[in-house]
Amino acid sequence: MTKTKSAAFSDKIKTSRLMHEEASEVIPGGVTANIKYFAPHPIVMEEGHGSKLYDVDGNEYIDYLMCYGALMTGHGHPEVFSAVTEQMYSKGTTIFGTPHKLEVDLAKKLVSLYPGIDQVRYCNSGMEATLLAVRLASAYTGKKKLAKFEGHYHGGYDQVLLSVNPEESKAGSSSSPTPVPESSGMSDYHTEHTIMLPFNDIESCEKILRTHADDISALIMEPVQGGFIPAEKEFITKLRALTHELGILLIFDEVKTGFRLALGGAQEMYGILPDLTTLGKVLGGGFPVGALGGRRDIMELCSPAASKDILTAGDDNQNKREAFFHSGTYNGHPTTLAAGLATIHLLEKHHNLDKTFQKTEYLKKELEKMYYSAGIPMTAMGEGTIFNIVVTDKPIKNLRQMNQSNTELRKAIDYELLDLGIYSKPLNRYSVSTAHDEKDLDKTLQAHYDALQRVTN
Repeated sequence: MTKTKSAAFSDKIKTSRLMHEEASEVIPGGVTANIKYFAPHPIVMEEGHGSKLYDVDGNEYIDYLMCYGALMTGHGHPEVFSAVTEQMYSKGTTIFGTPHKLEVDLAKKLVSLYPGIDQVRYCNSGMEATLLAVRLASAYTGKKKLAKFEGHYHGGYDQVLLSVNPEESKAGSSSSPTPVPESSGMSDYHTEHTIMLPFNDIESCEKILRTHADDISALIMEPVQGGFIPAEKEFITKLRALTHELGILLIFDEVKTGFRLALGGAQEMYGILPDLTTLGKVLGGGFPVGALGGRRDIMELCSPAASKDILTAGDDNQNKREAFFHSGTYNGHPTTLAAGLATIHLLEKHHNLDKTFQKTEYLKKELEKMYYSAGIPMTAMGEGTIFNIVVTDKPIKNLRQMNQSNTELRKAIDYELLDLGIYSKPLNRYSVSTAHDEKDLDKTLQAHYDALQRVTN
């Protein structure tokens, strides 16, 4: 795995290796999503309970991946389980295929929590939510180009899968980045119709946006890049004013930050109202979900009431406006919404979210002190319940600066931590849940201490 990784750990996860080899015969690369892979093979999990994961070899880990942040209340919270089973047993079905009460209940809750949301449409992933937001923005403004930031991820489709982590030699200047496709098989159309921006550089952003304002329908952004590099307050405040002036819709992709920075997400923390907001992850309570919310006048375009029906042959479409199409068999799935509502209620109870903020801050500060004492410059960078361990003593404001940090040392530490029972995909951010307790934090700190001893020795 790394030069410091002992053969003993490979023996501890030998069943994972064998199962990955078996999976690779019938699943490309042995994984169902590229993000699940890391060298030499991923660890195959058998069970999850609270803050813990257990692999197929019986090894226990304190889980800080938390399904990439989706599990805000940990694995298998009894109140989430209860809400899900109650929904299924009391209603007699897993899904109606019709409107149902939970759709309204959760929509009302989101409207009450998120300042920038007046109405809501559901879908089945954060990626679907951003796709819908981009289409809706183009329909509303009549403009076809999209602006996004270098280093920001909004899903795996062509229109936004650009310059997420590009080779710097291909990415142009730091003040005027060039769109770089992140996958083979992508259409040149989107490279030509996507305007790339430098994060946390308002002067360069203003110059680019003013030049292309007549063509840009929306600017989509992670208010906290990757969940841990925050937009500077002055930057995001001026950006909101600029997009409003230029008639460019501002889309906050809060799939990572929703409920993890505040109950009302990054927009509550910053006091900024985007035109559209995308949500996912925590909102599903462990089930696949996405949601798009926003200003009423924009969201009303989704209404089918006065638009033509594209799916019903023979329907009378005379005197009806052109359709804005959004549909999906599983949109607003009742099981998912029951889990989501239960999760939100848990975060609202007993100051659970505030307590999780406090645990996260404690862990960050103690880790920073430990690394400093070991002579390793490190910042535990992030907001709310998310952070990343960035091995550098220089400020990090964007992707290019992040890439200058010591990722090789960080990776070596991460592999040692796996051996010591601390789980996250190497180089990934940490997501703290309500299930993490003081014992978990103490064990995590001890594991980091031991990992640093191994690596530095």
